[in-house]
Amino acid sequence: MTTIETNLQAVRQRIAAACAAAGRDAAQVQLLAVSKTFPAASVSDAIAAGQLQFGENYIQEAVAKIEALPRAGITWHCIGPVQSNKTRLVAEHFDWLQSLDRLKIAQRLNEQRPQALAPLQVCIQVNTDGGANKAGVSPDALAALARAVAQLPRLRLRGLMTIPEPAPDFDAARAVHARARQLFDRLNAEGMALDTLSMGMSGDLEAAIHAGSTMVRVGTAVFGARERPGH
Repeated sequence: MTTIETNLQAVRQRIAAACAAAGRDAAQVQLLAVSKTFPAASVSDAIAAGQLQFGENYIQEAVAKIEALPRAGITWHCIGPVQSNKTRLVAEHFDWLQSLDRLKIAQRLNEQRPQALAPLQVCIQVNTDGGANKAGVSPDALAALARAVAQLPRLRLRGLMTIPEPAPDFDAARAVHARARQLFDRLNAEGMALDTLSMGMSGDLEAAIHAGSTMVRVGTAVFGARERPGH
């Protein structure tokens, strides 16, 4: 058994335990393995261990991996910032974009998504803890952006994604994640029919699951520690 396979089993057990503690069905929470900075060989090991969904932050690095690996059955999520000059790469190669926070980017993706592909599945990144330098749309601007994105035919709005600052303890983390859940529920009450709440990472997935996450994004606990730039 590879280290990655062992790690995947451990993360899946954490998810199952968190769901049990929260009174939820473990099938309600998907694992997105965050493979940024790791080589295609590591992704291949994860695929061999049954992991089929992968998240990438760096678009050009991700495209190289997508092209190097078998495509059938694998779902690729872009979870990093997208500048205007990279929208075509996202539209042509990814299945999901989780970090959408501007209508301009959504419009470009809609125009550039090839007709031969299914609509690009998108989550809107929302800044739930108010950090001035954090990516994500503000909670006050979320509903208007969601309504506009939902009108774009080559995109399919699936839900929300958050990357809050690390919280000091479980209860604090759960409270921050609960804000995103409230926004998610509010949009659904307005008829949005969203099904994806992407929140929680290696350090706080239990708190996120308690707050209602349907997808946790785990990198370090699956692939190991990333080397810092220059090391």
